[in-house]
Amino acid sequence: MQATTAQRGLILFAHGSRDPQWRAPMEAVAARAAALDPQAQVACAYLELMEPDLPACAATMVAQGLQHITIVPMFLGVGRHAREDLPLILAGLTQQYPQIRFELRPAIGEDERVVDMLARIALSPAGAHRTSSEPQSP
Repeated sequence: MQATTAQRGLILFAHGSRDPQWRAPMEAVAARAAALDPQAQVACAYLELMEPDLPACAATMVAQGLQHITIVPMFLGVGRHAREDLPLILAGLTQQYPQIRFELRPAIGEDERVVDMLARIALSPAGAHRTSSEPQSP
Protein backbone atom coordinates (compact mmCIF):
# COMPACT_ATOMS: atom_id res chain seq x y z
CA MET A 1 0.00 0.00 0.00
CA GLN A 2 0.97 3.58 -0.54
CA ALA A 3 2.16 5.64 2.45
CA THR A 4 -0.26 8.27 3.69
CA THR A 5 0.52 11.97 4.12
CA ALA A 6 -0.84 11.84 7.68
CA GLN A 7 1.77 12.11 10.40
CA ARG A 8 -0.07 10.13 13.06
CA GLY A 9 -3.13 8.02 13.55
CA LEU A 10 -5.96 8.71 15.94
CA ILE A 11 -8.39 5.90 16.72
CA LEU A 12 -11.58 6.71 18.58
CA PHE A 13 -12.43 3.43 20.29
CA ALA A 14 -16.07 2.89 21.24
CA HIS A 15 -18.28 0.03 22.35
CA GLY A 16 -20.46 -0.51 19.30
CA SER A 17 -24.16 -1.33 18.90
CA ARG A 18 -26.53 -3.37 16.79
CA ASP A 19 -28.23 -0.10 15.82
CA PRO A 20 -26.36 1.32 12.80
CA GLN A 21 -27.36 4.88 13.75
CA TRP A 22 -25.46 4.55 17.05
CA ARG A 23 -22.16 5.21 15.27
CA ALA A 24 -23.21 8.67 14.01
CA PRO A 25 -21.96 10.62 17.08
CA MET A 26 -18.60 8.79 17.01
CA GLU A 27 -18.19 9.52 13.33
CA ALA A 28 -19.10 13.18 13.96
CA VAL A 29 -16.31 13.39 16.55
CA ALA A 30 -13.91 11.73 14.11
CA ALA A 31 -14.85 14.16 11.33
CA ARG A 32 -14.38 17.12 13.67
CA ALA A 33 -10.97 15.84 14.84
CA ALA A 34 -9.87 15.35 11.23
CA ALA A 35 -10.97 18.89 10.39
CA LEU A 36 -9.08 20.30 13.38
CA ASP A 37 -5.88 18.37 12.58
CA PRO A 38 -5.40 17.59 8.89
CA GLN A 39 -2.06 15.93 9.73
CA ALA A 40 -3.86 13.18 11.66
CA GLN A 41 -5.56 10.22 10.09
CA VAL A 42 -8.68 9.73 12.20
CA ALA A 43 -10.81 6.60 12.35
CA CYS A 44 -13.35 4.92 14.59
CA ALA A 45 -12.99 1.37 15.88
CA TYR A 46 -15.45 -0.68 17.89
CA LEU A 47 -15.18 -3.31 20.58
CA GLU A 48 -18.13 -5.35 19.37
CA LEU A 49 -21.19 -5.42 17.13
CA MET A 50 -19.71 -2.99 14.56
CA GLU A 51 -16.79 -2.86 12.18
CA PRO A 52 -13.95 -2.16 12.10
CA ASP A 53 -12.61 -3.55 15.33
CA LEU A 54 -9.46 -2.09 16.88
CA PRO A 55 -6.99 -4.62 15.41
CA ALA A 56 -8.38 -4.10 11.87
CA CYS A 57 -8.32 -0.32 12.24
CA ALA A 58 -4.74 -0.37 13.54
CA ALA A 59 -3.67 -2.75 10.75
CA THR A 60 -5.02 -0.31 8.15
CA MET A 61 -3.04 2.56 9.67
CA VAL A 62 0.13 0.47 9.92
CA ALA A 63 -0.24 -0.57 6.27
CA GLN A 64 -0.49 3.11 5.36
CA GLY A 65 2.87 3.80 6.99
CA LEU A 66 1.84 5.45 10.24
CA GLN A 67 4.33 4.97 13.05
CA HIS A 68 2.43 6.62 15.93
CA ILE A 69 -1.16 5.67 16.71
CA THR A 70 -3.12 7.25 19.56
CA ILE A 71 -6.12 5.34 20.90
CA VAL A 72 -8.81 7.33 22.72
CA PRO A 73 -11.41 5.23 24.55
CA MET A 74 -14.73 6.98 23.97
CA PHE A 75 -16.23 5.74 27.24
CA LEU A 76 -17.79 8.06 29.83
CA GLY A 77 -17.15 5.53 32.57
CA VAL A 78 -14.25 3.17 33.07
CA GLY A 79 -15.84 -0.25 33.24
CA ARG A 80 -14.63 -3.72 32.38
CA HIS A 81 -14.14 -2.91 28.68
CA ALA A 82 -11.74 -0.03 29.39
CA ARG A 83 -10.03 -1.72 32.35
CA GLU A 84 -9.67 -5.27 31.02
CA ASP A 85 -10.60 -5.75 27.36
CA LEU A 86 -8.78 -2.75 25.91
CA PRO A 87 -5.40 -3.45 27.60
CA LEU A 88 -5.53 -7.04 26.28
CA ILE A 89 -6.26 -5.85 22.74
CA LEU A 90 -3.49 -3.24 23.00
CA ALA A 91 -1.01 -5.86 24.27
CA GLY A 92 -1.77 -7.93 21.18
CA LEU A 93 -1.22 -4.93 18.92
CA THR A 94 2.12 -4.00 20.50
CA GLN A 95 3.25 -7.60 20.14
CA GLN A 96 2.12 -7.78 16.51
CA TYR A 97 3.58 -4.36 15.62
CA PRO A 98 6.60 -3.74 17.87
CA GLN A 99 7.84 -0.98 15.52
CA ILE A 100 4.69 1.11 16.06
CA ARG A 101 4.27 3.54 18.95
CA PHE A 102 0.81 3.01 20.40
CA GLU A 103 -0.35 5.65 22.87
CA LEU A 104 -3.39 4.79 25.00
CA ARG A 105 -5.19 7.78 26.44
CA PRO A 106 -7.49 7.68 29.47
CA ALA A 107 -11.20 7.20 28.81
CA ILE A 108 -12.78 10.40 27.52
CA GLY A 109 -15.08 10.60 30.56
CA GLU A 110 -12.07 11.04 32.84
CA ASP A 111 -11.16 14.36 31.20
CA GLU A 112 -12.24 17.31 33.35
CA ARG A 113 -13.15 19.27 30.20
CA VAL A 114 -15.68 16.60 29.24
CA VAL A 115 -17.14 16.56 32.75
CA ASP A 116 -17.44 20.35 32.68
CA MET A 117 -18.99 20.38 29.21
CA LEU A 118 -21.56 17.72 30.14
CA ALA A 119 -22.51 19.61 33.30
CA ARG A 120 -22.95 22.83 31.32
CA ILE A 121 -25.11 21.08 28.73
CA ALA A 122 -27.24 19.48 31.47
CA LEU A 123 -27.76 22.87 33.09
CA SER A 124 -28.53 24.75 29.87
CA PRO A 125 -32.10 25.87 29.18
CA ALA A 126 -34.36 23.60 27.16
CA GLY A 127 -33.97 24.26 23.44
CA ALA A 128 -30.52 25.78 23.85
CA HIS A 129 -28.67 22.76 22.50
CA ARG A 130 -26.80 22.63 19.22
CA THR A 131 -26.77 19.63 16.94
CA SER A 132 -23.72 18.22 15.22
CA SER A 133 -25.12 19.43 11.90
CA GLU A 134 -24.83 23.09 12.97
CA PRO A 135 -21.69 24.96 11.85
CA GLN A 136 -18.87 25.12 14.38
CA SER A 137 -15.86 27.35 14.53
CA PRO A 138 -12.40 25.73 14.71
